[in-house]
Amino acid sequence: MPREQLGVCAEGNLHSVYLMFNANDNVESQLRPCLANVAQYIYELTDQYSDSAFNGFVGIGANYWDSLYPTARPELLKPFPAMQVGSREAPAIEYDLFVHIRSDRYDILHLVANEISQMFEDLVELVEEERGFRFMDSRDLTGFVDGTENPKGRHRQEVALVGDEDPEFKGGSYIHVQKYAHNLSKWHRLPVKKQEDIIGRTKQDNIEYESEDKPLTSHIKRVNLKDADGKSMEILRQSMPYGSLKEQGLMFISNCRTPEHFEKMLHSMMFGDGAGNHDHLMHFTKAMTGSSFFAPALDFMLQFDE
Repeated sequence: MPREQLGVCAEGNLHSVYLMFNANDNVESQLRPCLANVAQYIYELTDQYSDSAFNGFVGIGANYWDSLYPTARPELLKPFPAMQVGSREAPAIEYDLFVHIRSDRYDILHLVANEISQMFEDLVELVEEERGFRFMDSRDLTGFVDGTENPKGRHRQEVALVGDEDPEFKGGSYIHVQKYAHNLSKWHRLPVKKQEDIIGRTKQDNIEYESEDKPLTSHIKRVNLKDADGKSMEILRQSMPYGSLKEQGLMFISNCRTPEHFEKMLHSMMFGDGAGNHDHLMHFTKAMTGSSFFAPALDFMLQFDE
């Protein structure tokens, strides 16, 4: 099995840094080995900073992949599936590279982010930077526990990493990133029971509603999907709250062995079930970005380290 980038399936952390870059013109021959070095650097720091659970990964944008690696492409890689229904919108804002690093120490992340930026010097432009944090006991800023149904243990790899179905890209992962800005003043005016009905869980105890009690417009109802064989369409969420008093919300990150699961979830949230039952959480949050990447196995990138 090729060595995956360790941050793809890592457990949660206290802090995160998200860096979105666009490549300068005609730098691909230099950027390929540079990217391999950055990925190897992140991989090695996992041991060096193991006491703070450091981890990370690098993703290559769907629209930039063919420029960087023209000889081979992940079988299912495609641009972010932009959607709009009335006032609900999931826009596509694509970037060439995504660097995702996390740790339980904020100072280490700041140090490493600076080092990575210097390694990329003159090859890329930093377009977007965001910093995430654990809120309370792994809750979203809405006050509800986030990622409760994430796969556990080895099942994380089974959900997040490409397998034998695409041998050249085994150990890689399809990454989707959305930056959601919450309208918390509007949200907090709701009674707790109304909030719980919108999510489909109790707020304090994080107990999921019984199936028959879940409103068809609840968030859980809209994202807990099954395929034609009745199997759960799982993703590995690596999301964290972000922001300041001016703007705050959730950096939603989906890692999966196929982009289909995320796309079906987003479609269910935005368009609903065909009977008008869309995700009512969308009335209280707004997607500001939407980007599609592939995080290849470390060994794939190291082919180009010279």
